[in-house]
Amino acid sequence: MKIHRFFIHLLFIAFSAVFIIPFLYAISISLTSESVIHEHGYKLIPPSLDFTAYLTVFKNTEEIIRAYGVTVFTTVVGTFLSVLVMALCAYPLSRPDFKWRYPLTFFIFFTMLFGGGLIPTYILITQYYGLGNSIWVYILPSLANAFHIIIFRTFFAGLPFSLIESAKLDGASEWKIFLKIILPLSKPAIATIGLFGVLGRWNEWMTALIYIRDESLYTLQFLLQRILMEVEYVNNIADQLPVDFGSMDVPTETVRFALAIIAAGPMLFVFPLFQKYFAEGLTIGGVKG
Repeated sequence: MKIHRFFIHLLFIAFSAVFIIPFLYAISISLTSESVIHEHGYKLIPPSLDFTAYLTVFKNTEEIIRAYGVTVFTTVVGTFLSVLVMALCAYPLSRPDFKWRYPLTFFIFFTMLFGGGLIPTYILITQYYGLGNSIWVYILPSLANAFHIIIFRTFFAGLPFSLIESAKLDGASEWKIFLKIILPLSKPAIATIGLFGVLGRWNEWMTALIYIRDESLYTLQFLLQRILMEVEYVNNIADQLPVDFGSMDVPTETVRFALAIIAAGPMLFVFPLFQKYFAEGLTIGGVKG
C-alpha cells in the first residue's frame, strides 16, 4: 500500500514539474545576458544574473505603471460587473416558474453559434455606442458571455427550489432572495466565472489594437507587445547598417521572457484566492444539465 502511494505521489510530482520547470526556465532566461544565451543556450540556473532585459522593458517606467493601472482597473471593475450582470441574467432562467426561460435560454445559446463579425461590431461600438478610444470599451461590450450565463443557470438550477419558496413565505422579495440566499450559495460558480473573467481581461490586447488610439489607455499586454516589436525593429535596423553597433545591441530573446514574467506574474498571486472554490466550480453541469 505504501509503495502504491509512493508511485502515485511520484507521478503527481513529475506531472507538476512539467508545468513548473518551464516557468523556472522563463525566469532564468529573463535573468541571463543575451550573449550567454547565444553561447551556451538556455540554462535552468543562470551562470550570472543580468537584469538588462528588465531594464529595457522598464526604460519607460511611467508607461508600464499606467498600463498596469488600466489593466487592473478594467480587470477588477469589468469582472465584478460582468459576474453581477450574468448572474442576474441567469437567475430567472433557472427558475422553473419562469415560463419564458426556455426561449430566452435558446436565444442566448444561439449567440454562441453565430456572430455579427468584426466590421459590424466595430461600427456598433464606435459609432452607435461611442465607446471608441475609451476605457469603457474594455468593459461594457464584454459584460455578458453566453457560455458563462449557461454555467450560472445550470448551477442556480441545482439549488433547492424549496429555499426560494420558504423565503417567499417569509415575505422576502426577489432581490433579497437573490442577494441573501442565491449568491452566498453560489460561491463556487462565482469564483470559477470570476477567475475566467480575470484571466481573460488581464490578457486583453486585441481590444486595444482595434479601438484604442490614446497611449494612456493601452493595456499592459498591448504595451508589452509594442515594446517587443520596437526591440525587434531596432535590432533588425542595426543588423542592416554597415556600421557595427554591437555595444548598442538591444536584447530580444531575454526581453521576450522578461515580458512573459511581467505579464503573467500577478496572476500567480490571484489564482490561490480562487483555488478554494475552483475545483468544485469545474464540476458545474457535470451531473444536472
